[in-house]
Amino acid sequence: KLRFIVRITNYHVITQIAKIGKMGDETLISAHSKQLQKLGWLANTNNISAAYLTGYLCGKKALKEGITEAVLDIGLRPPIKGSRVFAALKGAVDAGLKVPHSESILPDESRIKGEHIAAYAKSLDEEEAKKRFSKYFERGIPPTRLPEHFQEIRRKIDEVIS
Repeated sequence: KLRFIVRITNYHVITQIAKIGKMGDETLISAHSKQLQKLGWLANTNNISAAYLTGYLCGKKALKEGITEAVLDIGLRPPIKGSRVFAALKGAVDAGLKVPHSESILPDESRIKGEHIAAYAKSLDEEEAKKRFSKYFERGIPPTRLPEHFQEIRRKIDEVIS
């Protein structure tokens, strides 16, 4: 069986599909959250939304290459319900990749879309929001627009990999 590998770094999310070989693992497909920026992603490349989109991108690439199923490999990460690792898994599954899992461990749709970030930003006054979300504003994406931005990038992935 192939492995769907998810790794989280301090700044990025990396997903791969690999097979085990005698001389070591062979990576067949990979997606990196840095690639999301090339598609126009302006938000953080390490949040739950980016993890989902990276998994989705990897899943789409895998299906295009004829890979339809894999087993999740989260390495040494603790399996925490709703975490970025499982957001990446949900992205791959939503793309059409078959990966055995329990639905209860996946983050809910509103968190994946970043609705919790948008709601928090709305609860702050404008000055405080600009302080707390300075990187978002620098990149030209108000945090209140994150759910719409998420949908735009997901549609772009569908257009680019069809």
